[in-house]
Amino acid sequence: MAAPPSLKQNYKCLTKMEVFYTGGPVAMSPDGTFVACACLDHVKVVDLSSGAVRCTMEGDSEPITALSITPDGACLFAASRSRVVKLWHISTSTCIRSWKAHEGPVANMAIDSSGGLLATAGADRAVFVWDVERGYCTHAFRGHTGVVTTVVFNIDKKCMLLISGSDDATIRVWDLVKKKCLAVLEKHFSTVTSLVISTANNCLLSAGRDKVVNVWNMQDFSLQTTVPVYEAIEAICIFPDDSELLQVCYKKLKKSKDNGGIPLCFLTAGERGTIRIWLAEGGKCVYEHLSSDAMVLSDKEEEKRGFTGAVLLPSANKLMCITGDQRLLFYTVEKSDMGDVSLGISKRLIGNNEEVIDLRFLPGEDNLLAVATNLEQIRIYDIHTAACRQELFGHQDIVLCLDSCLYSSTMVFLASGGKDHMVRVWDIKSGSCIAIAEGHMGAVGALAFSRRTKKFLVSGSSDHTIKVWSLAPLEERTSGQKGPAHLSSLSTVAAHDKDINSIAVAPNDSLLCTGSQDRTARIWKLPELVPGVILRGHKRGIWSVQFSPVDQCVLTASGDKTIRVWSLVDGSCLKTFEGHTASVLKASFLSRGTQIISAGADGLLKLWTIKANECVNTFDRHEDKIWALDVRTGDEMLASGGSDSVVNIWTDCTQDDEEEALRKEEEETLKDQDLSNAIANTDYATAVMLSFELGRPFKLLNVFTELFRKEKMDWQSQVQSILKNLDKGHLRLLLGYIREWNTKPKFCHVAQRVLSELFRVFPSTELIKVSGLRELLEGILPYTERHFSRMDRLLRSTFLLDYTLSSMSVLNPQEEVKPSPRVPPSKNEDPLNGNHETELQPRKKKAKHTKTQVN
Repeated sequence: MAAPPSLKQNYKCLTKMEVFYTGGPVAMSPDGTFVACACLDHVKVVDLSSGAVRCTMEGDSEPITALSITPDGACLFAASRSRVVKLWHISTSTCIRSWKAHEGPVANMAIDSSGGLLATAGADRAVFVWDVERGYCTHAFRGHTGVVTTVVFNIDKKCMLLISGSDDATIRVWDLVKKKCLAVLEKHFSTVTSLVISTANNCLLSAGRDKVVNVWNMQDFSLQTTVPVYEAIEAICIFPDDSELLQVCYKKLKKSKDNGGIPLCFLTAGERGTIRIWLAEGGKCVYEHLSSDAMVLSDKEEEKRGFTGAVLLPSANKLMCITGDQRLLFYTVEKSDMGDVSLGISKRLIGNNEEVIDLRFLPGEDNLLAVATNLEQIRIYDIHTAACRQELFGHQDIVLCLDSCLYSSTMVFLASGGKDHMVRVWDIKSGSCIAIAEGHMGAVGALAFSRRTKKFLVSGSSDHTIKVWSLAPLEERTSGQKGPAHLSSLSTVAAHDKDINSIAVAPNDSLLCTGSQDRTARIWKLPELVPGVILRGHKRGIWSVQFSPVDQCVLTASGDKTIRVWSLVDGSCLKTFEGHTASVLKASFLSRGTQIISAGADGLLKLWTIKANECVNTFDRHEDKIWALDVRTGDEMLASGGSDSVVNIWTDCTQDDEEEALRKEEEETLKDQDLSNAIANTDYATAVMLSFELGRPFKLLNVFTELFRKEKMDWQSQVQSILKNLDKGHLRLLLGYIREWNTKPKFCHVAQRVLSELFRVFPSTELIKVSGLRELLEGILPYTERHFSRMDRLLRSTFLLDYTLSSMSVLNPQEEVKPSPRVPPSKNEDPLNGNHETELQPRKKKAKHTKTQVN
């Protein structure tokens, strides 16, 4: 008999693929380990090895326009449209200094090799040079008639120059010593976008949108040569002689070296999305990389694709190119089996996924996840490094749905449907489309592979029909066959009155379930699509359906904020789960059909237990609708994605939490014993610290109560010595405990005594440093005033009692009158009446004295 499944209690976010680049400037660190990217008005620092965001620098609500990292990699300069330049410390994410630099936005920045000078180029047609350490302007250069787009330093033993390019098509050379313009270079006819200096060849290279690269002599600033590159250039890079990237054009470079001299070799990246390597001598293109993901095939695509920048990594063995659709592509040298050498993409970091519509784990691949966004391509991610392993191109419109299957031990298939009315089947290993299914008249919004036999594929469309496609052509396909096969439809049926949102195939391939916007789910017999039970009861459209892996029931999630479990026998509703505050967009079975995980338009993931009909846990890591949810085989890992462009990878941590709770319980038991021993041994300082560690305010109250009861010992000095050892965190906790104790008359005396000693030990200048002090004192003061008012009323009541007792002569001291020697009575004294004035007078005086003492 199989053991009952262990129920999940908690999931933790293992990897977060978030938006880190939305277009604009990108700065590479000096050691090539991280990049700083503009993300709207923030700056995000991304680790290149893991793809994770190291830190975020908060902005001022204006987009970032320029970035630059200091040569030591410790600090970052960022400028925004607010015209403010900020100096950030990267490791602590703190702003060190900020100042207004220009009258217009800063378009570009550059730091000299020593890190002491910062040059800023502005839209106000000015170039300023700043002393980084002291924070003041050392140079102000004006002369350009347009926006200054780029600046670069050329500082060596012979000269101190600053070179700037503008959209007025001119380049100006500024002398930092003489503080004047040395030369104006006017051979460009459009915006100058990139400047780079070759120290080995003592020349300046300038590129612009006029589709040429000019090479200038740095001695007399004369034009040496003009290289036509046939595309608007956004970035230019010069290779060092020992760069491995030059292996792609080694043969052509060797001929130039044989002719004598060191050839000047540079790389260009621009609007067409191609990488080219050029020889300045003769203007020859020695290498062209045409298979780029960013390559533009038509003029309509120019705005979305193409390169907006390129950076050669410090090692000179890798190239990073920035695309117009917010991707960072890393190129290295690749060698084929035939011995050919070319540039290949080694890593892709996606800066902005836009809206995540669907995702699927790839079976047989432990760390791969297919993601469909509101783009035409499908991206395959490595969930451990957050890098995009490959991109699948083929759809002509947005991809709406995905499904995956392990076709054989070595073949993993991925099916996709889109707004182009087509279904495509992809081979993940080769990254190629191996089959196409055409026939729908509307967008394909739902897909499902056969679960058991892997012989068919079912699709649902906005044309209200479902189709069953035969996968037989894939079995007959040979390894050498080129081009995708065309799938034939086995059966077609008009299934619903509105769009079909979801499709699920039973584990034994005998039944099919469809969910639609017409508020119904329908059961069909496969493969003929014979209609079966109709599931009615939802008040809004159904977004997700799934069969139970063990029971004869089906799960539906609807826009009416509910999840329902239905019987396949009679179509009755067995369970209803309510808890989401918006539409439930996805739901799936967990723990062999005993639990449910759901995702909603409220941005929440909820974990449900079916038997108890209750929500076990809620996970809030999305800020918008969660459109996509998938469970990996074994239920150990989940993936979720939504409108916030974030993909979260979740892993089951139930067992870890239980082990951690057990460990904490054991530690707490030991500390409890230590606390009891400390109190028994009158080691009050240790007892106080243990009470803080355990979070036991009542134990701490007992410790102070025990201290105050010790009349023989100097409790005041001991309490003060204990309080002196408390740090700011302990002080905050203690004030919180005092606030709680002070609410109860039984404990208020101890609370007030501890508070009194606290104010004696710590001056007000120290106490105001405690975080949240205002809120704590606002909770203490009202009850303190109430306690003092109550004590004042009690004290005044004692005056009435004293007066009453005094009037009754009860408070007169009961003193025995000693017999005096026998004295003959005076004439005025009556011995029988006992009128002894001499004895009564002192007694009255004593009574007055006693009353004064009582008062």
